[in-house]
Amino acid sequence: MPNILIADDHTIVRYGTALIIKDLIAGVYVAEAGTFAQTLKILDSKTFDLLILDINIPGGNNLQMLDVIRLHQPQIRILIFSGYDEQLFALRYMQAGADGYVVKHSGEQELRTAIRGVLNNEKYISPTVKQHLLNSLSSKSGNGSGNPLQLLSNREMEVMQLLIKGSSVADIGVHLSLQISTVSTYKSRIFEKLEVANVIELAEKVRLFS
Repeated sequence: MPNILIADDHTIVRYGTALIIKDLIAGVYVAEAGTFAQTLKILDSKTFDLLILDINIPGGNNLQMLDVIRLHQPQIRILIFSGYDEQLFALRYMQAGADGYVVKHSGEQELRTAIRGVLNNEKYISPTVKQHLLNSLSSKSGNGSGNPLQLLSNREMEVMQLLIKGSSVADIGVHLSLQISTVSTYKSRIFEKLEVANVIELAEKVRLFS
């Protein structure tokens, strides 16, 4: 039977996810972690087949977390379970090494499908993301200008998401382990690339293109 680790700082999310997993797989072993440090500690104590990871877990560093996790357990499968917009982040995390991406407002059946697929060494993205990818490829092959959000680097995307959530430059610096001046530079680049003047305009542009 597989060993599965759920890494999420919300107790109710871990509880609900564990119930779904235990109903899906008889005899499964499920462990839980509320911080990234706890996640690594548990990974050092036992071999796991699957990690269900919230990319906003305290102590983590978003995309860079995947590399750290692979250092501890190279063969582990990683399913991202996030509140972040899948059309903006799913492909980036898959390219960084995740095996699947599911948003938290998905239905129970989609989570079950993702868990089953990833455990069977398959990749998982939702039908919505697949369609978004096809539309993006179609736009690039035609005369469309494409999605301006694709101009942003992975780090700029992370900073942008936190700005939209209302985080200050100082808070973002702490969350991403960056100097305030560095965050300010990223913020300026984001505004320039997306041609916006403030966070309100930024949020509106993201809404239009996601």
